[in-house]
Amino acid sequence: MPQPPSGLHSRLQKHVLPILLGPPVLAFLPALTLGAFWLGGEFALILTSLGLPLVFAFFGAFEYWRRSQAGTHDAITGLLLRPGFEEAVEKTFDRTADGNLRSACFMLEIDEFREIADRHGQAASDTVISRTGDRILSVLRDSDAVARVGDSRFAVCLSGVNQLDLELCIQMAGRLQSVIEEPVSLDGLSLYQSCSVGFCLRNRTPGRAWNEWVEAASAALIEAQKNGPSCIRAYSAEIHRQTKARGDLREEAANALENGQIQPWFQPQISTDTGKVTGFEVLARWAHPIHGLIPPDVFLPAMEEAHLLERLSQVMMYHAMTALKAWDNAGYDVPRVGVNFATDELRNPGLVDKIRWELDRFELSPDRLAIEILETVMTDNPDDMVTRNIIGLSKLGCRIDLDDFGTGHASIASIRRFKVSRIKIDRSFVTKADRDPEQQRLIGAVLTMAERLDLETLAEGVETVGEHALLAQLGCDHVQGFGIGRPMPFDQTVDWITAHQAKLQDAPKIGRQLG
Repeated sequence: MPQPPSGLHSRLQKHVLPILLGPPVLAFLPALTLGAFWLGGEFALILTSLGLPLVFAFFGAFEYWRRSQAGTHDAITGLLLRPGFEEAVEKTFDRTADGNLRSACFMLEIDEFREIADRHGQAASDTVISRTGDRILSVLRDSDAVARVGDSRFAVCLSGVNQLDLELCIQMAGRLQSVIEEPVSLDGLSLYQSCSVGFCLRNRTPGRAWNEWVEAASAALIEAQKNGPSCIRAYSAEIHRQTKARGDLREEAANALENGQIQPWFQPQISTDTGKVTGFEVLARWAHPIHGLIPPDVFLPAMEEAHLLERLSQVMMYHAMTALKAWDNAGYDVPRVGVNFATDELRNPGLVDKIRWELDRFELSPDRLAIEILETVMTDNPDDMVTRNIIGLSKLGCRIDLDDFGTGHASIASIRRFKVSRIKIDRSFVTKADRDPEQQRLIGAVLTMAERLDLETLAEGVETVGEHALLAQLGCDHVQGFGIGRPMPFDQTVDWITAHQAKLQDAPKIGRQLG
C-alpha cells in the first residue's frame, strides 16, 4: 500500500508544481536542454533528458495532468464535460460578438436511450455512447467544441467561421444525425437508435449572454423531441415565445399551488349493482383569477417541469383525507377516495411512512385511501424504490388502483407483483361501447381476466345510459364519468350525494348478464 506523501513533499508539490507546469518553464525546456549540451556535452544532454522526467514525476506533474484531464473530460467518450463546454461556448460567443464570424450551438440526444440500457445492459449502453462520441467527432473540425452533457445528450459549439446560415446548419444537423443513427455492432447484434437535434445560430440568440445561447439550443432540442423521434429543429421566435410561456406558466403554477388556487375537485364512483357511491377520485383543478379554469393537461406538464408533482400529490392527499373526515362527520357513507401518484412521487423513500403518519393523524384506516397508479408506471421498468413503495403501501392496507388500464400493456405478473386491488378500464375502451361490438369484446376480455385474478373493475369515461347499462350487464363493478357525475368542488359533493341517494329510491336496478 503506497504511503502518503510527507509534509515537506506536499509543500514542495504545492509550491513547485505551478512553476513546473507554468508556460515560462515549458517554454524554456528546449533552451535548457541546448544549454546542457553546450556546457557539458552529450553526457550532460543525456543526464538532462533523463533527469527532467524524474523531476516532473517526483513533484507529481504526470498525476496532476491525469487528474486535470479526468476532471474536465467524460470517462467513456473522452469528450468535454459541461463545465469545459460552457467555457468554450463563452469564448466562442465573445469572439463572434461583432458578427464578422458566425457560429452555431447544437444539442443532440439519443431517443429512448433508457430502453437500450434496460434491454441490453450498462456495458452495451456505454458502447453506444462511446461510438456516438466518436461519430460526432468524425464530422467536425478539431477546433469545434464537443461535450457529453447528459446520459445520452451531446453538445456541439462550432468555432467561428466566415459563412454559416440556416441551410448550412440544417445540413450539419443532418450529417450528425446520419452518423449517429448508423447501427452499432455489438456481439453480432446490430443496435439501432435515432437521434433528435436542436440548434441555435449565434445571431439568433434571444439574449446577450452565452448561457442564453445554450438554453436556446436546448429549447430547440425539446421542440424536436416533441415532434420526433429523429427530428431536427432550429431555434426560432415561435420557440422563444413558447419557452417563455412555459416558464411563466411554471412560475404561476408554483405560486398557485402555494396560495391555494389549485384545489381538489371530486368525481364520484358508483356501484353498478346497487348504484351506491363507492368512492370519489380527487382531481386537481386550477381556478386562475384571470384566465378562469385552466385544464389539467395544460398545467400538470408545467408542474412536472417545475418538479412540483410530489408537492401537488401531498396537497391533494391532505384534502382527500379532510374530505373523508367531513363526510364521516356529516353521516355520509363514502368508503374511500383515490389519489393519483406519478413515478417521481413514488420515488420518495419516505412515502410509506408519510402516508402512514397522515392516516393516523386523520384517524382513518388505510383501506379508505386508494393509490391510483398509471399502467405505464408498471410497464416502464420501475426502479427498486418505486417497486418498494407500491408494495409497501399495499402491505400498509391501502388499495392500489391501476389507472388507464389497456394503454400500457401491463403484464399479469406485474399486476400480481404490485398487489393491485382494482383495474380502471381506460375511457378509450368505454366510449360508444354500447354501439360497437368490437369494443364490447375487448371490455369482456378485460373483465374475464379481472374475474380470474380476483380483481375489482372500474370503467372510466362513462357518459351515456347505454354505456352504463352495458358495463353493468358485462359485470364491471364500478363506473365513473360525466354520465355519473362531473368533477366538482368539495362543497358541492354533499348536495350531489343527497340528490343521488334520492334518485336511488325510485331507480330500477340494472341486473348483470347471466351466463
